[in-house]
Amino acid sequence: MKAITGAVRIARREGLRALTQRAARLAYHRSGAWELDEPLPAADIADSASLRLPSPRTRPARSHPLTIGWVTTPPGAGSGGHTTLLRMVEAVERAGHRCVLFLTDRFDGDLADHTRVIREWWPQVRASVRDARQGITGVDAAVASSWESAHVLASRGTEPMHRLYFVQDYEPWFYARGAVHALAEDTYRFGFRTIALGEAVASALRDALDLEPEVTSFGCDTSVYRPLTGAERTGVVAYARPGVARRGFELTRLSLARFHTLRPDVPIHLYGDVVSGLPFPAVQHGRLTPTELNELYNTCVAGVAPSFTNISLVAEEMLAAGTVPVVNDSVYARADLPNPAVAWTRPTPDAFAQALADTLDHTEPDVAERAARTVRQDGWSRAQADVVRIIEDEVYGRVAEVAALRPDVAVRQ
Repeated sequence: MKAITGAVRIARREGLRALTQRAARLAYHRSGAWELDEPLPAADIADSASLRLPSPRTRPARSHPLTIGWVTTPPGAGSGGHTTLLRMVEAVERAGHRCVLFLTDRFDGDLADHTRVIREWWPQVRASVRDARQGITGVDAAVASSWESAHVLASRGTEPMHRLYFVQDYEPWFYARGAVHALAEDTYRFGFRTIALGEAVASALRDALDLEPEVTSFGCDTSVYRPLTGAERTGVVAYARPGVARRGFELTRLSLARFHTLRPDVPIHLYGDVVSGLPFPAVQHGRLTPTELNELYNTCVAGVAPSFTNISLVAEEMLAAGTVPVVNDSVYARADLPNPAVAWTRPTPDAFAQALADTLDHTEPDVAERAARTVRQDGWSRAQADVVRIIEDEVYGRVAEVAALRPDVAVRQ
């Protein structure tokens, strides 16, 4: 009876949504559903202290096309991190090599469904798709793409092969200091040849583990993200990813609520997840293709683009489309986005709201074109070339090394 009375009181005071949320939270803890937050089953967790993985004893000639495995979680439609990874896959395929995607799915999803998403959202990628649980086999090299996939590569890729690690973010930052943080950090001790995307990741690896990775740079697809002729810019825009701490949606929500009190006439647009219970009016677009997203950016003067680990790709894509991003200022963010057009500010709701308002107040007619011109124009070509070169050097051997060991072969190459 007491519980019913309490439930009625909550429903009257806060509404049915709040009551449902509290009931769900109670069921979550009592049912042990928190175990589903553990990213890996115990069988897939490797340990750097005892890891002994075989490497091939011979190297193929550089004229021999390679088979490269890529170990990854299943891509969601439009996922930014997966888009970056699959750009690298595409580059390796263009270089004449065969690729295989080994998917590691904590929740045992349907492989055919995952493959359909890949074909629909990344049609340029020709790689075959396999289940990593069946073993990571038949490849000259395999590339881990996240800390979870690094554990899976170490535990299931036990044949002789070369192993690499494409690191887009320093993933221990995703978690509180605890067991998962430690498991993520341990992957950088596995001995895989490491490719860091950007100086922020490289600095974190150096500082935390005294590891010196290969480093490549961010890119921006300026063939998609660009100012459109005749675009009328009236609004502000934000990426909605509740529950992903590094994307700072809690800050975005509070900032936009306060911005709405400052500029109630300015339209607010959200894309990504559809969010209920917002304390301000918003046009929610859900998931958008890159072309659709560029069209949305071209209706906006400014955007909210916080990121609390590595810099979000969203910030530079907004700039390329002529939208000024408001970004929380940090040494890590500036390391990979040294751009004078960014509206850098403190990560507080009032600071973000005021930065948005100031951007709208001081926008000049040509601001979109000027912002777009500040963006690097070589797309992802440098990163793609670096990844291809590093993988080939790892498998074939560096040209200088081959020349020292077999001068006749090096000359022919």
